[in-house]
Amino acid sequence: MKHPLTAIALVALLSPAFAGDFQAGVARADITPAGPIRLAGYAGRNKPSESVDQHLFVKALALEDATGARTLILTADTIGTPRWFNDELTDRIARELHVPRERFLFACSHSHSTPIIHGCLTTMYGLNEKEAADVEAYTKMFLAKSFEVAAASLKDLQPVKLSHGKGTANFAANRRAFGPKGVGFGVNPTGVVDHDVPVLRIAGTNGAMLAVLFGYACHCTTPGASYEVGGDWAGYAQANLEQTYPGATALFITGCGADANPEPRPGGTMLFSRAHGLQLAGAVARVLSEPMRPVGGPIRAAFDRAELPLEKTPGKDYYEAKLKEKAPATQRYAQDHLDRLARGEKLMTSYPAPLQVLRFGGDLTLVAISGETCVDYSYRLRRELPDERLWVAGYCNDIFAYVPSMRILLEGGYEADANLIYYGFPTRFAPAVEDTLVKKARELVRQAGGGAAGK
Repeated sequence: MKHPLTAIALVALLSPAFAGDFQAGVARADITPAGPIRLAGYAGRNKPSESVDQHLFVKALALEDATGARTLILTADTIGTPRWFNDELTDRIARELHVPRERFLFACSHSHSTPIIHGCLTTMYGLNEKEAADVEAYTKMFLAKSFEVAAASLKDLQPVKLSHGKGTANFAANRRAFGPKGVGFGVNPTGVVDHDVPVLRIAGTNGAMLAVLFGYACHCTTPGASYEVGGDWAGYAQANLEQTYPGATALFITGCGADANPEPRPGGTMLFSRAHGLQLAGAVARVLSEPMRPVGGPIRAAFDRAELPLEKTPGKDYYEAKLKEKAPATQRYAQDHLDRLARGEKLMTSYPAPLQVLRFGGDLTLVAISGETCVDYSYRLRRELPDERLWVAGYCNDIFAYVPSMRILLEGGYEADANLIYYGFPTRFAPAVEDTLVKKARELVRQAGGGAAGK
């Protein structure tokens, strides 16, 4: 029996020619840091990177439907991009490329082996002056190249057809382990996890694959707090697919995997990153080797921000107590909030979280949620929108904090509380956060012609 990663190339060559329903274009840029730089995702790191295991990329997929409307999807090997980054990029794309906000999606792989991005999780790191300057310079380069690939993808559109399928990969494991002291990091064998691998194939008129967009709901944390630059398993999965399908571009979108880690993950080595990446690429290849459901247009898009409520803001005493804790990141967090209060600033009481829907005819509905989105959101939206063929993604358009469900808020743990120290939030989200987000997502699906409006 031939392995899917080698056999599938024959399928593309034998596919009949056809006229495209869409126009599509792709582009990429290398965003690997030119030299040592502080890496993101772990407070315990205390020095710049030492080597490069994989090159990092930002990639663009441009789609034009039969109405002439253009949609851009950018994906990047990065820990995440904050609001200012996305707003600046979005404004320039709208102004110069004439792609409106609702039709531009930016998705992050959330690899913890990538550089710190200015303004994202910066409370976590104690950067010296040179390190901060290196991070700012890298961020500017990343932002510029993101626009460049967006523009390049629109310049060489060609007729394509789209098709969709879904596979399975099983290396994601729920990481919320319950013990005598509450919820900690570990492996919870009975915890909720999403093993689905959604796949969108973009094929040219000769049947050959131009691009494949795929997803998986899991953290990119396999090597732990190493000092090697890389895209982790998401990067390896893309590289494996591009090696199998010469000329095709593989783009990855993270699912609602904020409470899942890859297992096994011994830490300090990319060995299991390669293994997980190969498993995920194999899952995508199996989907591509079987009949897939055609996806039609037009693409209808909707975008808005859900005002996610926070609990009552603590008083000065809370931050003074935090200032006495040993962790440097907690001390920085506490001092920052004390300084804000001393200046008479009002601390935030809610956060405007971006939500986006791209609906491909009645064949596929992509719901893109911002923040580090926990798995409960994917399952709940599937339950509440049973008539939609849903693809629910997280880590899109703005990485501002974990977005806990009501269940996680009740249980506590890192995803409910401790992460907010690193993201600089004054307090945890209020219990209404889940209903607020889901209500807004359903509204946007209806705006895009789905849900109740599509019945």
